[in-house]
Amino acid sequence: MDKFIQAAIEEARKGLAQGGIPIGSVLVRHGKIIGQGHNQRVQKGDPMAHAEINCLQQAGRIGSYKDAALYSTLMPCYLCAGAVVQFGIKLVVVGESKTFAGAEEFMKQHGVEVINFQSEECISMMKNFIAKNPDLWNEDIGK
Repeated sequence: MDKFIQAAIEEARKGLAQGGIPIGSVLVRHGKIIGQGHNQRVQKGDPMAHAEINCLQQAGRIGSYKDAALYSTLMPCYLCAGAVVQFGIKLVVVGESKTFAGAEEFMKQHGVEVINFQSEECISMMKNFIAKNPDLWNEDIGK
């Protein structure tokens, strides 16, 4: 498994341990993690506290994002994909999109390369969470 996806998985586990939604993300630049975060919508009572947004906030202002890559355990939603496009991130690597298709085509249409591992670990983590928390999951993704 890619070490940066593994770091995103660790972030997802942190969120789950806090009673939140197990989605994690890391921002990588020049082979180093410069930001990391996890979904904290439940913990903070903030509908905008998605993993990728939290990760970008933790990275802080870095100037240009064109040479950065965003890793996430789950395909980014339109909110997070919008941040990817807005900041000019050109590479997004995801753990999986089977449990949530997200905004892959939107990102590709805006010149973002998307690599999808379809990791069994990421898939099972989300499937288990969704099975145990369907109302919370559906609230988060707007269904």
